[in-house]
Amino acid sequence: MNAWIRKSVRMLTPYTPGEQPKRPDRVIKLNTNENPYPPSPQVARAWREFDPRLLRLYPDPLCGRIRARIARLHRCDPAQVFVGNGGDEILMLCSRAFAEDGGSVGYFDPSYSLYPVLADIRGLKKKPVELGPDYDWRMPSGYRASVFFLTTPNAPTGIQYPRAVVEAFCRTFPGVVVLDEAYVDFARDNYMDLALCRDNALVLRSLSKSYSLAGLRVGYAVGPRPLIGALFKIKDSYNLDRLSQALALAALSDVAHMRRNTRKIVATRERLARTLLDMGCAVYPSDSNFLWVRPAGISAATLFRRLRERRIMIRYFAGRRTGRCVRITVGTDAETDAMIQAWKGLTA
Repeated sequence: MNAWIRKSVRMLTPYTPGEQPKRPDRVIKLNTNENPYPPSPQVARAWREFDPRLLRLYPDPLCGRIRARIARLHRCDPAQVFVGNGGDEILMLCSRAFAEDGGSVGYFDPSYSLYPVLADIRGLKKKPVELGPDYDWRMPSGYRASVFFLTTPNAPTGIQYPRAVVEAFCRTFPGVVVLDEAYVDFARDNYMDLALCRDNALVLRSLSKSYSLAGLRVGYAVGPRPLIGALFKIKDSYNLDRLSQALALAALSDVAHMRRNTRKIVATRERLARTLLDMGCAVYPSDSNFLWVRPAGISAATLFRRLRERRIMIRYFAGRRTGRCVRITVGTDAETDAMIQAWKGLTA
């Protein structure tokens, strides 16, 4: 029976999502970069006003109202906007649309661990670019790939690379650059302008983090019409359901609420970083809603395990490049303080 399964699928190691407890209300959940604050009240209103009788009808296959709203936000044409079932669907479509059979996929190492899985699914060559000891980015001479997933800010480190470096890369790279900006609303800068002025760049955004809609699965891409048109050609017929479209539109209509939440998270992030530095930890500069931390006085694996025993969940990535650090999602101030106190108790 295994012979009926494509070899690339038989051989690949699947993506491993962060742990989702059955009772999240019983833990302090700081492991999957979810927003600790609720979405806009307009989302709740749209939920209450949604007519379930409409569910007998297919949704708008082109997500026209959401695309029009996103186009207004970014001052572009709706034809330059694609909406998908979370950012992950759009990444998958990019791996299909922009790499020929036998092509290649580039990405940072370390970065989002879905990228090599997408390459393996299609049987594409993986071309990771290893980051330096402090996760600095230097491209190898003569590097080429069909498509490059450039995560900015990067995950799991939270580092955002300088504008001049990103611009130069997009200008010289021979393939398509997908600027994965899933965390950009927590950052000091963004590169949406590159997607609107370059013919080989797309920006990918997500409503999961800053808009507090991780449970809804909505993401979007902005870029030149030919690249966006290619995504439309290969998407599922109805890739975003009616309810998701209604709630996403409500969230996108209240950007002020999102920005208030992101400001609170950034303030907590900076306070947590200072506290961990005072505890002797190495804390990498973050432009995201999480911190990448090398603990002091306790190994990363032990810290992860001991906090989990106390129902505090952070993220640990085993491996040569990642095994010395933990990734900590920024929660509410109360959640952050509880995590700090538990941590101090382990190293006292």
